[in-house]
Amino acid sequence: MIVNSFLAVLIMIALGQANTQLPPDFATLQKLSVDELKLKTDAHRTVWGLDRPHRWDLNQDSGELVFSFPDGIKAVAQAQIIGTYNTDDHTWLWAWANPSIEDRLKADALTVRKYGEEHHVARLTQRKWTGTEDDAWAMAALAVKLCGEQGAYRGPAGPTKVFIAFGEVTLSKK
Repeated sequence: MIVNSFLAVLIMIALGQANTQLPPDFATLQKLSVDELKLKTDAHRTVWGLDRPHRWDLNQDSGELVFSFPDGIKAVAQAQIIGTYNTDDHTWLWAWANPSIEDRLKADALTVRKYGEEHHVARLTQRKWTGTEDDAWAMAALAVKLCGEQGAYRGPAGPTKVFIAFGEVTLSKK
């Protein structure tokens, strides 16, 4: 659909043709990742309404994240689960450490873990840790950056928030 091309152009303009070279230190990479995710999220909000779906669904068998809107529009993208944030005890659990998540949906989380192992970043290699929801967003942003994804979504599931990275979005209308 033509919106996909427009979105890609909008994101590239917003990011100023972002440099693919990663900064040498983790703090800079994390800040850059969060800043880039904010720009990408703004583009998705503007182009297709990421902040206004009537419903969201993630099919672990197909790996598709589907956003449904009241007017019949659907936005569909391939997805990866990065981790979950529990608002009751303020803990983050990486997808790679969660046996209820299909292995094929853990690839991006595993890429982040590998980066953590190579650069000695404990938060990226500890299966579970205490933090804030902003910390959880930073982990999703890092996955989006390291894995070349198009955006991230926080899916509510009771007191647990599922952080999902997604690729190219396809729009359709019934």
